[in-house]
Parts: sequence; C-alpha cells; structure tokens
Amino acid sequence: MLHRRRFLETGIGCAAMASWPRIGSSHVPSDSPWPEARPGEDVISWIERTHGKWSDDLYRNVLGAANEFKEGDAILGIAARDVAERSQARELLGNTTLRQIDAHPPFADDMLTWIQRWVDAKVARKHQDMTLAELKAFLLNRNPADIHELRVGLSSDVIACVIKLMSNDELIRIGAKVFNSLPGSNLGSPGYMGARIQPNSPTDDPEDIRWQVFDAFAYAVGDVLIGTNPVSSEPASVASVEETLREILDTFGLTGILPHCVLSHIDVQAEVEREQPGSTALWFQSIAGSDAANGTFDVTLEKMIRHAESRRGPFGLYFETGQGADFTNGHGFGTDMVVHESRKYGLARALSRVVAETRQRSQLGADAWVHVNDVAGFIGPEVFRTKEQLVRCCLEDIVMGKLHGLMIGLDVCTTLHMDVSLDDLGWCIDQIMPANPGYLMALPTRIDPMLGYLTTGYQDHVHIRKKFGYKVDDRMWSFFQSLGIIDEDGQPTDRFGDPSWVYVQYCRRKGDNRSRDAILAEAQEQMERVRERGVFLATHYGAEPEQLDTQLDQQIHGIYRDAKECIWAEWPNDFEKQWPNGIPLQTRSNHREDYILHPASGELLSVDAIERIKQLQQDELGECDTVIVLSDGLNALAHTTQSQSQRLVDRLRSELKRAGFQVHPKTLIVRSSRVRAGYCIGEHLFQSREGRFQIVHVIGERPGSGHRTLSIYLTSADGVKWSIPSAVDHNITKVVSGIAVTALLPEVAAETAARLLRAMT
Repeated sequence: MLHRRRFLETGIGCAAMASWPRIGSSHVPSDSPWPEARPGEDVISWIERTHGKWSDDLYRNVLGAANEFKEGDAILGIAARDVAERSQARELLGNTTLRQIDAHPPFADDMLTWIQRWVDAKVARKHQDMTLAELKAFLLNRNPADIHELRVGLSSDVIACVIKLMSNDELIRIGAKVFNSLPGSNLGSPGYMGARIQPNSPTDDPEDIRWQVFDAFAYAVGDVLIGTNPVSSEPASVASVEETLREILDTFGLTGILPHCVLSHIDVQAEVEREQPGSTALWFQSIAGSDAANGTFDVTLEKMIRHAESRRGPFGLYFETGQGADFTNGHGFGTDMVVHESRKYGLARALSRVVAETRQRSQLGADAWVHVNDVAGFIGPEVFRTKEQLVRCCLEDIVMGKLHGLMIGLDVCTTLHMDVSLDDLGWCIDQIMPANPGYLMALPTRIDPMLGYLTTGYQDHVHIRKKFGYKVDDRMWSFFQSLGIIDEDGQPTDRFGDPSWVYVQYCRRKGDNRSRDAILAEAQEQMERVRERGVFLATHYGAEPEQLDTQLDQQIHGIYRDAKECIWAEWPNDFEKQWPNGIPLQTRSNHREDYILHPASGELLSVDAIERIKQLQQDELGECDTVIVLSDGLNALAHTTQSQSQRLVDRLRSELKRAGFQVHPKTLIVRSSRVRAGYCIGEHLFQSREGRFQIVHVIGERPGSGHRTLSIYLTSADGVKWSIPSAVDHNITKVVSGIAVTALLPEVAAETAARLLRAMT
C-alpha cells in the first residue's frame, strides 16, 4: 500500500515534486473574506459576478471549503478558513443545479469521460434542473425505491457535492436506507454487516494465515471475503497463499459461498490464474480518482476494462479506495478529497457494469460480486488527524458508495502516527455503525501483525452484532452453527472463541480419524509456533464474548506503546559513524514532528544532500549501476535493533553482486527520509547516463506490527527515465517488507530482493 505522499511548492529537491504549481493562490487573497452571495445565487453565477470571469481555481476552492475540515484539504489550500466561509460555500453549492455541476468538472481526464458514459442519461436529463439542496432533501425524505430510481442518473461529481451539504446524522439517515446487496447473499442488505477476514502474516507463512482463519470462524466472523495482503508480490508466492486460502474453503465446502483473494497487483493475480486456472477467486486492485493517480498504482483505464472483461465466474472484482491517496501521490489537481473519492466509486460502478455486460454476452447471467472497501485512515495525519474526522470520512464514503449502487465496506483504521488511539477505534465504530456499511475488516486483534496499523478485531464484530443487532450472511451463519460455534438459538456455545475446535472440524472434514485429544494437542503446538512468529490469536475471550482476553489485551497495548516509541525515535548521533563507507544525507524535514506531520519534507533533499550526490555522480559513480540507500523512515529503531540493517545491507551487497549488479561501495544514509527520497537520489545520480540503474532503498517501516521491521524498495530504470521528472515512482517499484530477526530474516530478504531486482532488469 504505497499511498504516502504530499507535495510542497519548492524550488529545491526532487524535480518530480518541485514541478507542482502553487494551488489556491491566484484569486482571492488569503486574508480577505469572500464577497457576499446574493439570495439564491449559485456558485457558477457567484464566481462569474465577483471574479469577472470563470475561475477553475476559485471553483475548486468553493468545493473544498464546503467540506468538513480535514488536513488534506488544508494542505491543498482549499479548506474553509472559518465556519462562515464553509457556510457560504455550502449555500452557494446548495443553489447550484445538477446540470451546472456536470458542466463544470473541477478537473477532467479520460477516466471522467468514461465513467460519465455509465450514468443513465435519461434519468440525468429528467433531474438536471434540480438543485443540490433539493437533491439533499430528496435523499433524506424519499423512500429507498425512489432513491434507487434517481441514483442511476447521478454523476460522481454530483454525489460528491451533495455529500458536502450533509451533517453526520443526515449521512447516517441515508446510509441506513440505501442498500445494494451482493448477488445470492444477504451481504449489503439491511440489518446485515459482514466481515473480510484479513489473515496477514509477516512472512506469508501458510500456518499463520490458516490459524487466523480458524480463529475468525471460532467467533462466527467472515462472510464477505478471506483476503490476505501478501509480503511478497512474486507470482509463485502469491500462488502459494492463494492455494492456502482455497484449500481451507474447499475443505469446509465454502468455495461457492465465500471467496478468497490475495491482494497483490491485479496483473500478478491474472498471471497466477493463467498459470494455475481456478486458483484465484475474487480479484483485487487499489484504484484512484484520476488517470494520473491510477498510474501510480500501475493501473490504466484500458487495463482495468480488460481485466473486468475477463471475469467470468460468480466472484468478480474487489476494489480498495481511501480519501487522500490521490493528492498524497502528487495528483490532487487542487481538488478536494471527497471529489476524488467519489470518482473512484464511479470507476468501480462502471467496471461492475463491464463485468455484468461481459457475463450477459457469455450467457452467464449478470450476477457477479463486485464490491469496494474504503480504507479510511491508512495514509496518515497529512489526510486527517482526529477520530472525529475518521468518523466523518467513513460516513461520507458509505453514502457515496451506496449512491453509486455499490456494496461498500470499511476499513475503519488508523496509522500509528495519527492522533487516534487503539481505544479510540471502539468509539469510532459505534459512531459509524448506524449507517450500516456492508462489512468491516476482521483480524484477531485491532493490530495487523504485518501492516502494522490499527483496524477492527474479531471481538469488535461480536460487539457490533450484540449492540446493533446486525446479522451475518445466512449461509455462513448456518456454517458456523454446523461447526458448533453457535447454537440453534444463535447464541455462542462453549466452543465459541476456540480456534482449536475449528481445527478439529477441519481435520475431520479432511478425513483425519485421530482422537480429538491428539488433534487438539497438535493444534496447541501449531498455535504456539504462530504466536512465536509475532502473529496474534484471540483464543477465548474476557468477561464477555465481545471482550478481548485480558492478557492479550495488555500485550496489544504494549505493542501500541512500542510503536509510538518507534515512530518518534531518531537515530543516535553516531549512527552514521557505524558505517565506514557511509555518506550522511539529510532531507528538508526540520525536526521529527515536521517529518511526521509533513511527509513531503521527508521526500525532498536538502541543498547540502543534493551537492553531495552530484559530487558522487561526477567523481565516484564509475561503472557502478546500483546504489544502496539507508533511511530511518517511520521506524528508526528497526535499524538499531539487533543490528538488523547492518546484517541486511551486508547480505544485500553480496547477493546483488552475485546477481550481476555493480554495487557502489558506499551506502547513502539519509535522516528523516521517506521512500520517495530514494527516487530523488536516483534522479540526481543517474540522469542522462547511458544504461540501466538501480536504487535499493532500505527503510524502517510499519511500527505497530509487533516487530521492528525494515523494507527494501527496489527501483530500476534507464538513464533517460531517471532524467524525466516524476517518471520514476511507486508504479515501477517492488517491495520486500516485514524484514526483522523476528519475522522475515534479513538474509532471506536479501536473497529475495536480489532475485526480484534481477527479474526487473
């Protein structure tokens, strides 16, 4: 999940970031109030009257000012300066017609043109003179059937704009009456709230993955998807995880009820399916709100249409989105995050139609699962910082997704450097649930052992079922009853919360006739190995089924405290001296708080750093084609814990040389650095040189996983591409993550990295 970027206007540092213009400064002076609006005046007329002509910048400012405050909009310079400005922006928007909104897109590209084709033109024409205020009243006061009849004619920009006019309570009212269920299931229906099991492993270990699924079933959790985020994106590794998930479902007879998915790039999933037909089920891809931002994910409109046309089975496509991914990747276009997010749902809606039409042409029927998971809060404090903003974001996205006709779930989550605590998540969940999203994530605890972020645990689902009365999909509920986890009255049995009992049922269904005691003893041995690898298992519970076991709860809070320490820790003053061939460099971050709250400062190199790199290019690069960069990242302690980075870099050098790379003998050591600082280094080092060149970037990451982990970002491009601003980015980079002496061993990671880099060149 490479969604972390924010840009600043600057003339120093990486050309890819220096090229961005100032946003929101060419119209009304920042210290001047907006001119007053006339009664009933719409935003289009107001701009033309007060500005003397049309202004895209001012229009984008009004759209942004109408939003509830979020740091991301403030960074773009389009957040309201005060309550009065926000109120005026909403009044102007409320008086604007749907026709006017569609005639004035804040930015346009091929994606917008294409997703507009899937809006019902007849319905749109019928309601084009409705104002946004009238649309809001319609959505609040009319019945679901009327809303569904109208929503097919609503564009993504119109949906984004009407959302801005609503309070949280109004968003909840709409979310609670608009539903789009998945074919053949109760998922996405009123009163149902499902779960995607997320059995992530720091090493893609099948045992870790399998036991987290057993643990979920023990709490009667998991009816939407079993979806694993892989450590390795190599097709062979992805195929192995796919097989682990598929085998569990086959054993329990669930393959037609509950799909599985490995959340690698969609191209990799397609390759795995070509090589092993039938091994995949639902296909995943992160999507963005513009052509340019999708390019960061190595996704094009044509590619996604082609993949959608290839989906023939009952399980189609699974998308992940999230406010802020666009501007943090440098593609905000001065437009607020809500508009970008809504266009992502427009893309998902359009691709779902492609899937349906393809199946109809193949006489397979139109029904196939396509749904969206809104990963709200994963990026960091540059998007929003508080629990209240997290709730607002989730409510906005639920309603936008539902008005696009989608079954939408949530990852109510937070990174460890946001001002949202482990305990705050429970409050957030209770505020959001009345809007009845389609599903939530589900892990043994609120901490993901691989990604190192906070999300929803199994016990949260038990709590939600008890407090809000939400139900699990009927077919899966019957399965949980067949396991003996739930009784005929829907109450937990004495086997509830016991994954070893689920393992007994698993073994029996595989034809294992050993005694129950022998199987249970084996279960305890396997669970102990899983825990030793730092993967949590919520075996049994506290005073009530919805409460985490006391000892495990204390462990999780301890990891949370350690994560906070890792985030704010800095390298010791003599760290660079421990590297005899090290070249110390510094980014534009002034201090740790600046680095945490303003990520772009860690992506831009200082003047002194640029001079040192240019000197290296002129005097020392020679025949070398590969340079190792070492950065503190969000987890400086990952480098100093048990000399992990020294072990990793030493082995990397030998493995890279063995793979045929000419590795420079010096290591570039960068303080207050983020991933894109490595791209900036590559631009200055390799521009205009003939041949292919590599940056191997070792960085501390993912505090909160229970491990102090490093990642290796592998980037390879020719000298021409390194010379083009913004050409080298995440879309051509591969990652090896979860590296620690307690997770993926540095030596193994080095071998994997060298193998991946060789394949990239």
